Amino acid sequence: LLIGPPQFAQKKPPKFLRPQEVKKLFSSLELSTSVDIRTYAMIHLAYALGLRPKEISRITLDHISFTRGEITIRERKTNKPTTLPLPKQTVKAIAAYVFKARPQTKHRHIFVTYYRPHSPVRPGTVACAIGKAMKKAGLSSSAYWLRHTYAQNLLGIGRSIYEIKEMMGHQNIQCTQRYLYIDTERMRKVLFNETL
Repeated sequence: LLIGPPQFAQKKPPKFLRPQEVKKLFSSLELSTSVDIRTYAMIHLAYALGLRPKEISRITLDHISFTRGEITIRERKTNKPTTLPLPKQTVKAIAAYVFKARPQTKHRHIFVTYYRPHSPVRPGTVACAIGKAMKKAGLSSSAYWLRHTYAQNLLGIGRSIYEIKEMMGHQNIQCTQRYLYIDTERMRKVLFNETL
């Protein structure tokens, strides 16, 4: 019997929000200030499309078609632009921000700072805004949990690992394979009647 060497620093499966936690997050969001409306739109993009904070910060007015309900992500890790459908709720969230809460500025980026001179937000600002909203909802999670939740939802509706790779903008299949670990939890629920 051969025993291999111990392996350390194995990658942990990504953490994601359960359905009741998603509900808790969205029900806790407020729309009373311009910053609230901006955060609401950011969360919709992270949850509905699995976008990274960096991708959200780079979206411009030219990347979104409100009439077709589509968004084009130009800069991804794959260096291939991707056009994704926008769910109606996400379109409404972005429109509410653009037309009611976004400061007037010469910049084409959708998300801009509220202090003058208004400039495009940084990825850290997106991650921080989403993180604060999650903390306020009583969730100990980060912005990337929404991305992982998106992958989990794709697995749940039966998308293949290759489809998930393309939709998430991964460079290689190894990055996407991490999300297969999540599916083992679903298998345990079915086989052993365990709660997730």
